[in-house]
Amino acid sequence: MNTLKKYSLLVLIILQIISCKTINPVNPLPNKALPNNFYTSKKDSIDNAKINWRDFFDDKQLNNLIDKALVNNQEMNIYLQEIEISKNEVKEKKGEYLPKIAIGAGIGVNKTSENTTEGLIDKLIEDSGRENPEIELGFDANVSWEVDIWKKLRNAKGAAVSRLLSTKEGKNLLTTKLISEIANSYYELMANDNLIKILNENIKIQEEAFNKMKILKENAKANQLAVNRFQAQLLNTKDQKFSINQKIIELENRLKFLTGKTVSAIERNSDKMMNLETNLLQENVPINLLENRPDIKQAEYVVKASQLDFKSAKTNLYPKLDINNSIGFRAFNPALLLNPNSLVYNLAGNLVAPLINRNAIIARINVANAKQTQALLNYQQIVLIAYTEVLNQISKIDNAKNSFEIKRDEVKILNESIDIANSLFLYARADYIEVLLTQEEYLKESMELVESKLKLISSKVNLYRNLGGGWN
Repeated sequence: MNTLKKYSLLVLIILQIISCKTINPVNPLPNKALPNNFYTSKKDSIDNAKINWRDFFDDKQLNNLIDKALVNNQEMNIYLQEIEISKNEVKEKKGEYLPKIAIGAGIGVNKTSENTTEGLIDKLIEDSGRENPEIELGFDANVSWEVDIWKKLRNAKGAAVSRLLSTKEGKNLLTTKLISEIANSYYELMANDNLIKILNENIKIQEEAFNKMKILKENAKANQLAVNRFQAQLLNTKDQKFSINQKIIELENRLKFLTGKTVSAIERNSDKMMNLETNLLQENVPINLLENRPDIKQAEYVVKASQLDFKSAKTNLYPKLDINNSIGFRAFNPALLLNPNSLVYNLAGNLVAPLINRNAIIARINVANAKQTQALLNYQQIVLIAYTEVLNQISKIDNAKNSFEIKRDEVKILNESIDIANSLFLYARADYIEVLLTQEEYLKESMELVESKLKLISSKVNLYRNLGGGWN
């Protein structure tokens, strides 16, 4: 009979292992082919994404804002708690595959009914004249251990570690986004300061033209219509300042929110914006720089975690070995508690395999397998998105650079045209409409020049972010 039990157990284990082999992990999907370089006709550039953000921006006032944000930003501080949660999950998983030891002490009173077997025995003891105490004292230590034969618990711990690393990469991703958002808002604030400066300069030009036109009207060399047109142009230019001032206030408040500071002013030197160097990043960026992106690393760790989750879930079909042991002392008299005769102990091992509820376990395994496939697809999608973002940003830099150079020449010509138009008008070689249009075009193109410069700077900042820069 004992031999039959042994063989039955062996057959049960073999059947469990064979049945588990029918569920295999998802086959890795082929990676999409990406070129080695974004522009293969050029030489590889340096690893621009690994440039420290302090060196990349090289602006003390901007760097001070970023420093404050990394300490005080609420979103960042909230996310740091996610890292703490992940750290404790790793500790929890680690503790699951280690033996569990518990100690306890107790005192109890036991009075049985005389109409039971135990009560009858107690009655016989009492009739014999021997003491039959009802109070029992004791203390013991209990050890329980699920033997991790199939690495179920260790795989679960490994999955938790991968999620912790993924969470840390998420923090790096948040840092990168936060730094780029602060930088873009900071440069946009400087751009609006320059727009106000341009408007003030043009208001002076238009006021001079308006005053000249009033003098010409007084001398009967111009009519009221011309005066009104110059005045309307002047009022329109003054009106534009209000919307830009509102934008400046909103940008300042946005930066205060991002940095966690709501009182101090946003210091900046807007005069240097138009001369900012924008050639720090080279455009022939090798594709392997995408490996520096936190979101790609984050997705990679999620894939690893899902693979370990699948392996851990699969072992639920395997037999499980539990070992339980307890040892202690029990006695009815405190003086006898540590007597060797009061020693009690228990040692048991259980080998258990699922038999009836296999469909539920298989369903959980299939869920883990689907999540593994999902994580892998998400990883490949993020890689393709990263490549596309960098490619688009490089194109934006090229176009923004060409646009800025053309716009700068255009503004220079229109600036000269204002003096020419005013001179021609004084000598009756041009009418006041030409003077008005020239002033309007100069104002419009001057403002567009600032916006073009802002686009060029933002493109460089965004390329730095898209390459994974900013968190190191």
